[in-house]
Formats: sequence, structure tokens, C-alpha cells
Amino acid sequence: MSSATGSEKDLERTQRWIADEERQQAERRRGIAARPPKPDWLIERSLDGHSPAVYVHVGGCHMAGKRSKGVGRQQALRALANGVPACTHCRPDTQLGILD
Repeated sequence: MSSATGSEKDLERTQRWIADEERQQAERRRGIAARPPKPDWLIERSLDGHSPAVYVHVGGCHMAGKRSKGVGRQQALRALANGVPACTHCRPDTQLGILD
């Protein structure tokens, strides 16, 4: 029975490491591909969640808080028409074609 030399063990360990890294990269790519698309519009809710909405944002706005919920165009338009303020950073009112 022959025993693997040190360099053969190093090669096997390196090959396992490469295979593990390739598997992890493939999992990351699948995870990214499986993410739902970012919503086009966001409505940011108040702290208690029961008070009126705080702001309307464009989807992906860096100022949107964690309490934001993705909504459709009509819902964003309705919120703005009902007096929910537009975010001053992303200006969803401008992108939706609402002029003051």
C-alpha cells in the first residue's frame, strides 16, 4: 500500500479548496439571479406603521428607510395626490410627471 506524498496531499487539498470556492461562487450567482427585481416606487411608512405614510420614493433611493414597501405606479401616484410628501432626494413626483 503506497502512501501519498506531502506534495500529493497539498495538491488534493488545493483541488478541494478550488472546488469549494467554485461551488460558493455558483451559489452566490444563483442567489443574485433569484432575487426579485427592485420595485419602481416605494412608500415609506411611519414608525408605528399605523400613521399616514411618511414619503414616496423612487425604487432604490438611498434615503428610503427600512419601513419602505414596494408599490406600483398607480399607488405611488395616489399617495402623492393624497398629500404624502415626495422624497426630496429622488424626486418621484418629477419622475411620475407631477408638477407643483
